[in-house]
Order: sequence, then structure tokens, then C-alpha cells
Amino acid sequence: MTYQLTTLDNGFRIASERDSGNHSAAFAIAVDVGARYEDADEGGLSHMLEHMAFKGTSTMNAREIAEAFDLMGGNVNAYTSHEHTVYYAKVLKEYAPDALRLLCEIVSDFAFDQGELERERQVILQEIAMHQDTPDDLVFDLAQEMSFTGQPLGRSILGKPERVASFTRADLIAYTAKHYQPTRMVLAGAGAIEHGLMESLGREFFGARRDTTQASMPPAKYLGGEKTLEKDLEQVQLVLGFPGISSVHPDYYAIQVFATILGGGMSSRLFQEIREKRGLAYSVSAYASGYQDVGVLGIYAGTTVEHLPELTGALREVLAGMTSGVSDDELLRAKNQLKAGTVMTRENCSSIAEWIARHLLVYGEYRTADRLLGEIDAVSHADIARMVQLCLAAATPTVAALGPVGSVN
Repeated sequence: MTYQLTTLDNGFRIASERDSGNHSAAFAIAVDVGARYEDADEGGLSHMLEHMAFKGTSTMNAREIAEAFDLMGGNVNAYTSHEHTVYYAKVLKEYAPDALRLLCEIVSDFAFDQGELERERQVILQEIAMHQDTPDDLVFDLAQEMSFTGQPLGRSILGKPERVASFTRADLIAYTAKHYQPTRMVLAGAGAIEHGLMESLGREFFGARRDTTQASMPPAKYLGGEKTLEKDLEQVQLVLGFPGISSVHPDYYAIQVFATILGGGMSSRLFQEIREKRGLAYSVSAYASGYQDVGVLGIYAGTTVEHLPELTGALREVLAGMTSGVSDDELLRAKNQLKAGTVMTRENCSSIAEWIARHLLVYGEYRTADRLLGEIDAVSHADIARMVQLCLAAATPTVAALGPVGSVN
């Protein structure tokens, strides 16, 4: 496989990893903008803009775009995070040129048809309502809000219904002009693709653009605190949060290994103690989320209200036990889990294209699988001990609970 990177004069980057033996081709266009870039009155605009991408250009309407991708046997979609927006497509290799051209067109030429905007606004409002009715999703929003209280990183990616209901076509146009700058965009491809074609179409659709603004990402600081939301549910959804590290920190994989030992699989401490030994929760896990300048270590569990006191006590015991160190077997199992996930990602050209695009935005370079596997292998017992101290010594953890509960002690 051959990796190539071209940077146009305006800063727009085009990167590819060709695999001539692949029967499919995948492309991703990533933009360095997400919910944490939004002003208070812009909350939800990044997500709405992503939705509008497939609703028409100056030459094609929404139905024509959908039919074109279906004709190519294509899988096309987009997603918004707190820091990035990614548009992607995967098609049979013989349709790679057509798919690439169409993906470039829909990202570079938003029509923002008023009728489509009104229809999609209703779709997003329904998405927000569905999210509000999904407790094991909503509790993570509560945890995010408390971890970063009063900060853009603490806001919901979907936005508030009243703001989404008020956004205008002019708002979308202004937001696009403000953030979709060539230096903040990457076009990436993987599989049966041709870098020369990518470069040619990248120049055609994005080469004439110039940065017109220098929008900055507001810094974030972990704060922590407690938030409970009473709902008439069968279970209490619970998230505990602790300060973590950023995605660009040298210890990024150390905290990933730590989170995996704590609650990343069936042999993890949380799963074995909370579910297998005590039967206090059907689902219990740990995760480490990294952003550009900050991170969070989190624990999720769902339990009945009568088991909540016992669950919180058991969680404290597991966390306290982490201060005594981990075994060689635990360390090896966690490393192998993370390595397997990395290797398996490499089996999907769509994941590779997204991987390349995000790496270039976050790190300014494409970090190969071999490099990442080496970083995982290098994690030591001392690294885990340092992560335990960094995360669990926090004076103010985050506690978010949703369901028939008043306060979590």
C-alpha cells in the first residue's frame, strides 16, 4: 500500500493510501469544526450543516444525489463531533471517480434550498426528541455538561430545540464561510483509488478557495460536579467522570490501556466485579475520551434504583483497587484488545480514509498502524500507575445520573 500527501497552495490537503487489490474505494472529507467551535447562539449549527450537505447543490437536488450514490452501490453519510465534521462515501471501485466527484461537489457547493432546510429542520428536531427519549445516550450529555460546565465543549452536539428551530439559511451560509476554510479541511481516500485523480478533483473543487477567517477553538478545562435528572424509568443510568488527557498527549495510549483494564472487556475489573460477581448491572464499562487540549476518563453503568447504593459502593472499591497496581496478564490483555481494534480498522478502507483525514487534522500527520501498535506495546506498569494518580486523585469527579433517583452518594 502506498501513502501520498499533496498540500495545495491554499493549504487544502489531499491524502491517500492505495490498495490496488481492494474491490472498493472510500473517501472522506474532514473539516476542523464541531460543536466546541460554536458561539452560544450557534449551538447545533455544525450538525445542521452536516445534515444539509446531502440536500442539494447548484446542479443536483437531494433525490438525484441519493439515487446517484445508490446506483454506485454506495454507502454515504456524515457525522459531527465536538471537534470535527466528517463526510464520507464508500463505493465499488469502478465508481470511485464518480463518487469522489459527487462527494467533493456536495461539500463545496451547498445549495441550502429553503424547502429542504425546513424539512431537515423537522428531522433534526425529531432526532433531538429521540435522543431525549434514549436514557443511555442522554446520560452522556449530562456528564459532558458537568465535566465542562459553561463551556462550548459541554454543550450537546445536536443543539437545543429552540435554537435549531430558529436557524436561517443566512446562518448556515455565514457559518460555512466562517469555518470551511481550506487549511482546516482534508480530502482523504483509501482502497482502489488514484491519488492523481484525487489531486485533480481536489484542485477543481477546493483549489480556488482562500482562508478568509481565523476562527479559534475555545480552550476547555475539566471542572466536574453532579447532575441528576429525574425520569420515570426502570433503571438508573449512571456516568462517573474524572479528568483525563488530550488526544495529542504522549500518554494517550497509556490512558486507553488503563481504561481498558478498568472496564474495556469481559475480563476487565468492572465487568468481573460489577456484573459477573455481584450482578449489579447488565452493562458496565469504562472509556477515555481525548480532545485537542483536555480529556475525560469515564465509567458507565445502568442499574435498578434499589441496587444503586450497592453499585456506587462497588465502583468505589474497584477504583480504590486500581491504586495497588495491575498484573502482567491484565496489562497484556488490554494491550492486545487495543491492538486488535487498530488492526481490524485497517481491514476497512472506509475506516482508513476517515483515520487519515482525522489524523491530519489532529496531529498534522498520518500515524501508521505500525506506529500506533508500537505506542500501545510501550505502555508500562509505571505508565498505568501515573494514569491512576492523574485521573482518580481529582477533588471533583463528575457524577451524572438519569432515572428514578435524587442524588448519588
